[in-house]
Amino acid sequence: MTNFRPSGTQWTLSHGDQTATVVEVGGGLRSYTVGGAEILDGYAEAELCPAGAGQLLMPWPNRIRDGHYRHGGQALQLPLSEPTLHNAIHGLVRWLSWHPVRQEDGLLEVECVLEPQLGYPWRLALRVEYRLDDSGLTVTHHVANRSADTAPFGVGTHPYLRIPGLPVDDLTLTVPARTRLLVDGRMLPIGAAKVAGGEFDFTEPRRIGALELDTAFGDLVRDDEGGSTVTISAADGRAVHVWADRNFHWWQLFTAHTLAGERHRRAVAIEPMTCPPDAMRSGRDLIELAPDETWQGTWGIRADLGA
Repeated sequence: MTNFRPSGTQWTLSHGDQTATVVEVGGGLRSYTVGGAEILDGYAEAELCPAGAGQLLMPWPNRIRDGHYRHGGQALQLPLSEPTLHNAIHGLVRWLSWHPVRQEDGLLEVECVLEPQLGYPWRLALRVEYRLDDSGLTVTHHVANRSADTAPFGVGTHPYLRIPGLPVDDLTLTVPARTRLLVDGRMLPIGAAKVAGGEFDFTEPRRIGALELDTAFGDLVRDDEGGSTVTISAADGRAVHVWADRNFHWWQLFTAHTLAGERHRRAVAIEPMTCPPDAMRSGRDLIELAPDETWQGTWGIRADLGA
């Protein structure tokens, strides 16, 4: 099958000098170019999505310890999708088929129904809108609970961002967060620490250098509309901004230092999350969606790459 694509059907949006490609498998973002420059460290059509690149993370982002949690007095066990660390990781929709429900110039909406299953016995109707306009790329998540009981969930995404020609070490990073989570050897939270004045303080722009990040940042410094923005920038003024609205309370930053080959420290995963790691167990910022209730949250990418 010479035309086989591991990520399924490809849908391309365009607006002005911007193009974005969304894939059927996982409903995620495979490519995003601005002025012909690829600012997303995505993957090829013939490649299986590597390291979560561009994927949608629902009904939880990040990790759940032992895949085990309780809700409504019921003990639930998820498959251990990160067996080396004995965790359940990044939700249940990354490898499901998503289907288009609307496509216009610069706009694509895809949907997926997450059916009840062992470990997550709720039905969620999921819809994601990708839009390109003069302000960049905007992604809006719509979640509806089609179950008889309240459903716990969280939302995250996993885009790797880059400034063409610049390695991670030379990027300047800005993260509007006052705290970071401390983690154990299984990358699960065991506490929190203020970042002020330390090596993880990126509230003001600072070069990443050799620092390795796989870190959740919280207690966000929000803008006038309640949102927040993480920025990577270059000395020549080029910058890429990832923003999220008031419904996203956390940022996960990953410097790709554990990836092998060409992807090693080539880009930074800048991941907006509604809740922190292990929220199914802790309940922290976990969304509780009543039957037939809906939720919506929006994030996006804006690139300033000069003329």
